[in-house]
Amino acid sequence: MARYQLILAYDGSDFAGSQRQENARTVQGVLETALRALNWTGESVLLAGRTDSGVHARGQVAAFDMDWTHSPQELLRAVNAHLPSDVAAQSIQETPPNFHPRFDAASRRYRYRLFCRDVRDPLRERYAWRVFPPCEGERLLSLAHLWIGEHDFAAFGSPPRPQSSAVRTVFHAAWEPREDEWHFEIEANAFLYHMVRRIVYVQVRAAQGKISETEILHALNEGTQLLPGIAPPNGLTLESVTYRL
Repeated sequence: MARYQLILAYDGSDFAGSQRQENARTVQGVLETALRALNWTGESVLLAGRTDSGVHARGQVAAFDMDWTHSPQELLRAVNAHLPSDVAAQSIQETPPNFHPRFDAASRRYRYRLFCRDVRDPLRERYAWRVFPPCEGERLLSLAHLWIGEHDFAAFGSPPRPQSSAVRTVFHAAWEPREDEWHFEIEANAFLYHMVRRIVYVQVRAAQGKISETEILHALNEGTQLLPGIAPPNGLTLESVTYRL
């Protein structure tokens, strides 16, 4: 019996999130179905983190224990042969038996895509948020630094349990123009539920002139409330998870 670490990429559009649910199609569910076709007998695969319905991933990490007598590359090919077209295993390796993709993670990195346009773009809106009125680019760029460091993000998300801390440490946050799109990249030790989408939403509204940077700072430092709302899931991708050596 060996423990394997698997990197997954998926289009989250037709999944009800990553975590297994009864009577709903999930990433964990289809991965476990694929493994059972290869005689996996475990109860549950482990995931690095939960992604919401409609959120994508390029670097989700899964782990599972399995008796496999062939090479890891053969296991990779076999898993992919049983996965649906909107999810694929990118790489696989054996890992120590006590490896846990969630609890051993040092950081997670997300990317959010948006573009400003008044007319629908059906070929892009599966993977990016169409925003209108347009954002002021310089204002977006100036807001990213606010999130870096250790903060209580209670005004920007919910902890996994009601009594859990909302303190998180953001290592990197930046907006980047890409042709007619804006990409927001953020890396932190962990994230609250809806935290990235809430942070993106608040910055977009500020770049549209609907709230001020001072209001954002008050919410971040004092926990005061801002206008409600979160960015839609389709613009968000879990890019990677890093681990302590």
